[in-house]
Amino acid sequence: MIYALAVVALVPASLLTIAGGALFGVLRGASFAVVGATLGSVTAFLLSRHIARRAIARRLAQMPRFGAIDRAVSMQGLRVVLLLRLSPIVPFNVLNYALGLTAISLRDFLLASAGMIPGAFMYAYCGKIAGIALALAGKTQVPRDASYYGLLLAGLAATIAAATVVTRTAQRALGDV
Repeated sequence: MIYALAVVALVPASLLTIAGGALFGVLRGASFAVVGATLGSVTAFLLSRHIARRAIARRLAQMPRFGAIDRAVSMQGLRVVLLLRLSPIVPFNVLNYALGLTAISLRDFLLASAGMIPGAFMYAYCGKIAGIALALAGKTQVPRDASYYGLLLAGLAATIAAATVVTRTAQRALGDV
């Protein structure tokens, strides 16, 4: 619930996911982040659509990219929102409010939330690594054999590679829209 409220309040979600990874591990941290982000994004979407429409529309009118997003969403809603969710350069929290002003259905908005999953795992993994680094700095007992560090580096490399591929693919696809 804290995560969901933070999303509505425009607190950067990536920081919360990193903290979740450090506190709960990669799988639980990413799972909590996806659930919290989904609840928060739906709340922001519905607030924008039904309660704060005028104020948000005035604010977004100052952002030229929003017009392009609105046109793309009206043509291919689910696909475009899924790609926007995959791209880490799109501001997640602002996007939730902006999408509430578009023609996308709540159903498609929810389905597109699946695009948050790769980023959640990447940020949770970074949090887990940060937690391990802090434990090592505090001289807490952590296994320190070569296979442990090899696996840690391989996981980090795979996470970065996957995030890079997903980001580039999403950016290319968004360029086509």
